[in-house]
Amino acid sequence: MRRNIVAGNWKMNLGFEQADDLVNLIAEKLDEVETETIVIVCPPYPYLELTSDLASESNFYAGAQNVASFDNGAYTGEVSAQMLASMNIEYCIVGHSERRKYFNESNQDIATKVNLLLKNGIRPIFCCGEVLEERDADKHFDIVKNQVIESLFSLTGEEILDVVIAYEPVWAIGTGKTATGAQAQEMHAYIRSLLTEKYGKEVSDEISILYGGSCNPKNAKELFANKDVDGGLIGGAALNADDFLAIIASF
Repeated sequence: MRRNIVAGNWKMNLGFEQADDLVNLIAEKLDEVETETIVIVCPPYPYLELTSDLASESNFYAGAQNVASFDNGAYTGEVSAQMLASMNIEYCIVGHSERRKYFNESNQDIATKVNLLLKNGIRPIFCCGEVLEERDADKHFDIVKNQVIESLFSLTGEEILDVVIAYEPVWAIGTGKTATGAQAQEMHAYIRSLLTEKYGKEVSDEISILYGGSCNPKNAKELFANKDVDGGLIGGAALNADDFLAIIASF
């Protein structure tokens, strides 16, 4: 059966000492609780080695927030999947709405990144979701369908099993707004139906689909109670160890 997952996306936040304190506090608190939930911490690039070293001794995994769409070479400022793998990074976020918006990443760009990550033994956390105008125009299902098909459906049934999907209603990211449990379940069930149609029910039932969009300790339990919501991709609340642990404890 698929696993419950909580992944913390720190985005571009924290100085080194703050990052050091936070990841050590998360590790310390996780060691004090029993959980079957997969916990992933995704700091900015400069703190990946710190996080990976601590993860190897603790009850969580280290993840990156992005990866280059090239193998290696003369691409100043980029970080390849091969580099991440050499640091024992086991997960990587791709297709986040902020990458799509600010860096003009297309579904094809994201498909390339997914393939490079899988080639290097790293599990992609693939993000998809609609902006408010698309939801208001009743286009949200079509938008998510295109994102999933164009970025993931070149994968084999075996390859897709190593992908984690995160549905992020863009209108709920950093706004304080949150999709209701019913809205989250509706889209998660739709995404799973797309996977079932392409790969079969046996495969789709194994794929974890996370909710990302202002998930916090107050609403996590309601969101995670839904049949097809397998956890969360957490933004702001991941920058506070107590809040992050409270979300993990919401299953």
